Amino acid sequence: MSLVLIAFSSFVIALSGALVPGPLLTITVSESIKKGFKAGPLIILGHGILELAIVLLLFFGITPLLTAERTKAFISLTGGVILIVMGIMLLKDARKARLVFTAEEGRPGMNLVLTGIVGSISNPYWVIWWVTIGFGYLVSSMRSGVAGAAAFYAGHIAADLAWYSMVSGAVAKGRHAMGEAGYRYMLYACGVFLLFFGGWFIKSIVY
Repeated sequence: MSLVLIAFSSFVIALSGALVPGPLLTITVSESIKKGFKAGPLIILGHGILELAIVLLLFFGITPLLTAERTKAFISLTGGVILIVMGIMLLKDARKARLVFTAEEGRPGMNLVLTGIVGSISNPYWVIWWVTIGFGYLVSSMRSGVAGAAAFYAGHIAADLAWYSMVSGAVAKGRHAMGEAGYRYMLYACGVFLLFFGGWFIKSIVY
């Protein structure tokens, strides 16, 4: 395949996955309410750093380790606990949250990058996607050498950046009209969703 075709098809495949609601989308919405448009791109920067690490690990052949049942159970348990903790913290913060945009937006951006990393790695299905669909397409792309793998990664991360930037922009634009009560309700909803995802991931170990 040509590099353009690799990048384009990787973009479409990644976009189809990004459109599915999950923990990272919930986190992006909650952070965009508090910190504005920059939340989406910075969260995806953290997400992209982690995905680059995954691509390199798969490139060097650790797929059997990532697909082992014990590894998947560990990821599900750890990820579930992280999401539950994040959900509880968000619910706690929502009680006293205020619409003070200038103060909120002045916080260091690195927190958002780290949030993108933690939000991604806490989702066990993200790892499963990479060691199945992602790995299969990466192998196919590598027929064009390192350039093919780079085109695959570029198309993939471009889809994430486009979608989550659009979500962040829409939330940031609308937050000024939601009022303080709506702001708190939205944070409560995001906290509940994180608790749901965390419980769901932990439950997947048992059943």
